[in-house]
Amino acid sequence: MTPARVIVCLVIGYLFGCFQTGYLYGRVVKKDDIRKHGSGNVGTANIIRTYGKKAGYLVYALDTFKVILAIIIVRIVIYGGEPNNALLGMITGLGAVCGHNWPFYLHFKGGKGIAATSGVMMTLGVWIIIIELLAFFVPYYFTRIVSVGSLVLTGVFPFLILIFYPGQTAMFLIALILAVMAWIQHRTNIVRLLNGTESSFRKK
Repeated sequence: MTPARVIVCLVIGYLFGCFQTGYLYGRVVKKDDIRKHGSGNVGTANIIRTYGKKAGYLVYALDTFKVILAIIIVRIVIYGGEPNNALLGMITGLGAVCGHNWPFYLHFKGGKGIAATSGVMMTLGVWIIIIELLAFFVPYYFTRIVSVGSLVLTGVFPFLILIFYPGQTAMFLIALILAVMAWIQHRTNIVRLLNGTESSFRKK
């Protein structure tokens, strides 16, 4: 793994990650700035609270797709014959999450990286997808709090890399970095969870 390839993967990932679906949806479709509403975040949860479920699902799908597309381009188009293909994809995914969280044209204030990180997970195998779906929806079902599912989802990711990609230390470290980034981005949510003031989607 050469430094040049790492840089190429990170740059491609970052540029794709900078495509801020939530922000662009607000600007183009609603003629509005999502950052002026709710939590001020451009991610799925705030989109759902502000514009409704259909808008939120669309934003989530496009935010995962942009990461998957970036990884496909790297793993198949650019470095199709590379033996460390999965690692290159993870590096690209790291760049994409960074672009999603800190887009240069929004003064480095983007989303919290959950949809983008789940896009990385979706390229790593069916079992990882299934387990991560359970990791999100089981805690969410019982709490109706998105941040709880998001924290569990990202928290188990490094352990799944250890299980399904044994010996891939670099991939494990990247998964760990992604998890730490997600938890840092959710630091205010964690404080509210500890205080019992975190918002939920419980039915009235």
